[in-house]
Amino acid sequence: MSLSKVKHIVLVLSGKGGVGKSSVTTQLALSLSLAGHSVGVLDVDLTGPSIPRMFGIEEAKVTQAPGGWLPITVHEADASAGIGSLRVMSLGFLLPRRGDAVVWRGPKKTAMVRQFLSDVFWDELDYLLIDTPPGTSDEHISLAETLLQKARPDQLAGAVVVTTPQAVATADVRKELNFCTKTGIRVLGVIENMSGFVCPNCSECTNIFMSGGGEVMAKDFNVRFLGRIPIDPQFLVLIETGRSPRYPEGTSVNGQDISSAADAHTDSNETRDSALLVQKYKSCSLAPIFSAISATVVADAAAAT
Repeated sequence: MSLSKVKHIVLVLSGKGGVGKSSVTTQLALSLSLAGHSVGVLDVDLTGPSIPRMFGIEEAKVTQAPGGWLPITVHEADASAGIGSLRVMSLGFLLPRRGDAVVWRGPKKTAMVRQFLSDVFWDELDYLLIDTPPGTSDEHISLAETLLQKARPDQLAGAVVVTTPQAVATADVRKELNFCTKTGIRVLGVIENMSGFVCPNCSECTNIFMSGGGEVMAKDFNVRFLGRIPIDPQFLVLIETGRSPRYPEGTSVNGQDISSAADAHTDSNETRDSALLVQKYKSCSLAPIFSAISATVVADAAAAT
């Protein structure tokens, strides 16, 4: 099995589409890499593989190797900067064209998930994050069964569950928590995404979608609440254009002033934009939040071994 050299496997789950699960997976991967861990991201959202776009590597093509595939390298490890390597595998790399639809029945999706788990040569990884489709479909059942059967007990660290604050979202995500209970997958915690909006033109962070629904749900299920993540247009600019985030003076997120950190970068935009995605992400308002979340995930994963 290609997972034999992976130390910890973390599932990123949600019972509802559109809650930003791939965004959370991307930022967890970047945060873990910034902490010096070697990271892999496996995108098993077969009908909506967005991970290649999140990392800006849509045009990349996987290399076929005897018995499987080699994942795409986002960046190599840099010991001097304390950055770990980051590699990605997605069905999006195997499609002839970016906009091609994946019209598959359940058995073919199940077979593809199992092939991804067995035929991708990850080599040594500290963390493998698996970005899953929304809901509790055939892919989830196949993924859970395969991991529980073939992965070592100390490998499957657990699941991070993503929701948004609204009741309509938490109602669906509760089903995902029940799915974890029924399949024996440990829940590492709940992330409440889109909890607030960081205005790009002023210093305000406003709760446009309410706030607190994810924390209430976590308490109801007696699982850890990992934190709230606001919508930050600067993160979207970073993903779509490659430009480093910058914030007006006085911008505060979760009680932390982030404008001073952004202003401390005096190098030119051209130099900043030529840097690696992981380096530019350090200037994002969301980076400190995900740094704390990833530290909690690392601690929980270590405790489970």
